[in-house]
Amino acid sequence: MRVAIYGAGSLGTILGAYISRAGERIELINRNKAHVEALQRSGAKIIGTVQFSQPVEAYTPDKMSGEYDIIFLMTKQQHNTEVVTMLKGYLAADGVIVTFQNGLPEMQIADIIGDERVLGCTVAWGATMQEPGVCELTSAPDALSFSLGSVSKLRNKHFAEVKRLLECMGEVDVEENFIGTRWSKLLINASFSGMSAVLGCTFGQAAGPRESRRIVQALIKECIDVCKVGGIRIEPVQGKDIVKLLDYSTPFKKAFSSFIIPIAIRKHAKLKASMLQDIEKGKLTEVDAINGAVSAYGRKVGCPTPMNDRVVDIIHRIEKGEIQPSFENLRLFE
Repeated sequence: MRVAIYGAGSLGTILGAYISRAGERIELINRNKAHVEALQRSGAKIIGTVQFSQPVEAYTPDKMSGEYDIIFLMTKQQHNTEVVTMLKGYLAADGVIVTFQNGLPEMQIADIIGDERVLGCTVAWGATMQEPGVCELTSAPDALSFSLGSVSKLRNKHFAEVKRLLECMGEVDVEENFIGTRWSKLLINASFSGMSAVLGCTFGQAAGPRESRRIVQALIKECIDVCKVGGIRIEPVQGKDIVKLLDYSTPFKKAFSSFIIPIAIRKHAKLKASMLQDIEKGKLTEVDAINGAVSAYGRKVGCPTPMNDRVVDIIHRIEKGEIQPSFENLRLFE
């Protein structure tokens, strides 16, 4: 059994460290030579809400060889067609790719390798790479959970093995309504990650002040509304029914929803969106696959998404260097 994490950045390095610490063999693959060299030299150093160091097997993509039974895919999905087509050549005949990407990537990957060879996983925790070989876990230790689902009704033979490996780090919920689980994560990313990138702050800082929380709440509401119109049932997150908690149709329920937002995100308050991390590194973000995915589905089902549309526009302006991430960007929502 050969297992690899392709695109082992902050999330992948931490997951790989946990799996390696449990005595399992897993290969960490990343194009960042400095990061790979640090992992080879000193192992993975995990800091933040947990702290430990762990020797890991790491190398760059040009060192790949042979076939893999399981590939955990953690790259940005802008390049999925190119990356997955390449990985197909390294995948065993009955192998599976497990995507941890944001948005709704499973269908695109399935078009390349087939439905039965694709699993989807969402994570309910966050991380930041502080320097090569050093990754910070920014979520609470009791919030390290995964939701795992299958694109095909016929589960791949490696499903149980994937679940077992993920359990080296945290609890794994097997989701029959995986599209609903995807939308749970997309709701969180569109609202909190979107505003983290727009404002240049953490999730908790976006949820705190009334003005920014108002936009977070509106983004959440748009996600809930497009799913209602599209007939998608959003799944709970870590046992919490986010629709029941955060949806509203009366002034009282809207006020309660606003009040509960900072409480709902408190275990992930220190998390800084990967989109913001990309901006800080001068890279393009995944906003079109996150807030843009909400907007696209809204257009498909005839449900307006003006706030998500605005986030997409603002982040593209930031990418072009026209403006910077800042709380001053709140005026752009007026």
